[in-house]
Amino acid sequence: MFARFRRFFSRSSAHPQEPDLPDNLAEIYQKARNGHVLEQVLWGKALLDSEYVPRDVDKAREWFTIAASASYGPAHNMLGRCSQFGWGCPLDLTEAVRHYSRAAQLDDLWGIYNLGICHMRGLGVQADRRTAFLLFRRAALRGHAKSMNLLARFIEEGWETPANPLAALEWYQRSADGGDYRGQHNYATALMGMGQPEDALRYWRMAVKDATPDILQAMQRELERPGAPQDPDLMETLRQRLKTALPGDD
Repeated sequence: MFARFRRFFSRSSAHPQEPDLPDNLAEIYQKARNGHVLEQVLWGKALLDSEYVPRDVDKAREWFTIAASASYGPAHNMLGRCSQFGWGCPLDLTEAVRHYSRAAQLDDLWGIYNLGICHMRGLGVQADRRTAFLLFRRAALRGHAKSMNLLARFIEEGWETPANPLAALEWYQRSADGGDYRGQHNYATALMGMGQPEDALRYWRMAVKDATPDILQAMQRELERPGAPQDPDLMETLRQRLKTALPGDD
């Protein structure tokens, strides 16, 4: 095993401690080279998406693989992401499920959530809403905000559990306060329906910063309804975000 590590680190010499790296990123790189599994995953993520390091999906996956060999759940979750999206390997949903399952066995919350998504949507595994519900509940009870939002949806719709609007609303709020933009949008929409427009606007202001195009468009529909509260600054931010997210759609 150690010989394999030495060969890997030799190949990794293309990523030296560049003086331009911020101190925190240079420290992550050094700890990764010294065998710290958390920093190995963080460095792999930097190789996927950082303004300071050239994108290198092959190297990122190698770092995730080394951390996963130490039975580190977040590393298996990232290997699942690599297989799901074809980062540094062929796109393989069955392999993605295998890694998410291992991450979930190791109690990684993102792995539990991503495995729930696969079961909910039938990605690499037969669709199974019951299993998805149990996975989202498991992660939500541990404080995972995105799982809270999906648990709320299951409870709201009565999927695999009795419908309970009040319980769903509570989980949407917990998701929103936990920082999930989908939870923030869903909770804001519920607040509008309850006649609390100012509170709704507060959560939409949170959501607009990180929301994906589908949520931005849903927000726009809600805010353009007759009688919706007016917030010119929020609408301008929303328009700018949509313009960036959907180039060519003026």
